[in-house]
Amino acid sequence: MSVGLIDSRPLAGIALASAGYACFALQDALVKWLVATYEVPQILFMRSVVIVLVSGVLIRFYRHPSILKSPYRGTVVLRAALMLIAWLLYYNAARYLGLAELTTLYFSAPIITVFLSILVLKEAVGAGRWIACVVGFAGVVIAANPSHSPNLIPAVMCLVAGFCWAWSTILIRLVSRSESTLTQMFATSLLFGLACALSFPWIWRTPDAEGWALMLALGVIATIGQYLLYEGFRYAPASALAPVEYTGLIWAFIYGYAIWAEIPALNVFIGAIFIVTASLVLVYWERRSDLIAKKRLMS
Repeated sequence: MSVGLIDSRPLAGIALASAGYACFALQDALVKWLVATYEVPQILFMRSVVIVLVSGVLIRFYRHPSILKSPYRGTVVLRAALMLIAWLLYYNAARYLGLAELTTLYFSAPIITVFLSILVLKEAVGAGRWIACVVGFAGVVIAANPSHSPNLIPAVMCLVAGFCWAWSTILIRLVSRSESTLTQMFATSLLFGLACALSFPWIWRTPDAEGWALMLALGVIATIGQYLLYEGFRYAPASALAPVEYTGLIWAFIYGYAIWAEIPALNVFIGAIFIVTASLVLVYWERRSDLIAKKRLMS
């Protein structure tokens, strides 16, 4: 079980993050299912409860140090607030925007992550990461194929959500310098859940059997996804993982077909090719950079 150490294995980080984003795409599908009946804060609260329970038990078992002693405890609180804002804005904007508009606007986050990684983490972003990021975003635009200008207020909500999510991914990398993945998951989800619980007097609706089952499944999927993503940021720089987030769009199409029998249009497949190409460029670039670094050490 990894603790607060930064490793330098970008390919391992890319693989972990890709699996994490696949989980998040399934999470979005479950939320889409639930949001038709329940309010967003209630859904996110149930998700947080599962994460807190699982990570809390594992933290006690592995005897990880308390987050209260962390030099980054203030950063953890900030990250929880950013995530809460991002999720509330994103899922509420989904009520007013079509999937194409929503996806295009939200996937500005990876590009924002690259910029923030330079400003905040002082990471050196090479040409390969920039190319992968731009090609991936082009693929998202092609796949989403927005047909008209989105409504202004929901569009702004979605863009702000993308910024908040990008900032929170930067903070994962920062906090991972001293804190374990499980500790981050526990602290963030605890704060997240407490904030959502404040709305219960106005929005709570007792779930039926199907609702409980879906919310439990949501929590389990979110727990796995968070762990994989946090570990990915431990092994690879934030700027290297930013383009990998685009693979979540492909998983979203797969889940859409599996659950709702949605068949993607031709532009979706073209966009997917761009997205996969971006990921392959990233993998090639990181492998090439690894080989160059090893040769320098050996020479």
